[in-house]
Amino acid sequence: VLRMVARFRPNAKQIIGLVKEQGRITGYKLSDERIVSKQEGVNLAKQGEIEGVGISKRNGKEYLKSLPDQTENNNISNLPTVKQ
Repeated sequence: VLRMVARFRPNAKQIIGLVKEQGRITGYKLSDERIVSKQEGVNLAKQGEIEGVGISKRNGKEYLKSLPDQTENNNISNLPTVKQ
C-alpha cells in the first residue's frame, strides 16, 4: 500500500537501476547517472525529484514502490542491478 505520492517536478529523474547488497535494495541509480542510498531516494521522492514512484512503509522503514501503470518492465523490481 502506498502511503505517499509526491507531485513530480518537471525535471524529476527516473530510477534506472538498483544497488543491491545480499539481494536487498540498498540504493538506486537515477537517470542522471547519480547513485543514491535507499533513504536518499525516499527523501528525493518526497520532494518530487523522482517520478513514477510512491513511498510505502514496511517494518517501520520507508521504501520506494513503482506507481501502477500499464507497463511492468518499468517496475522497480524489474530494473537491472548496477555496481556502485
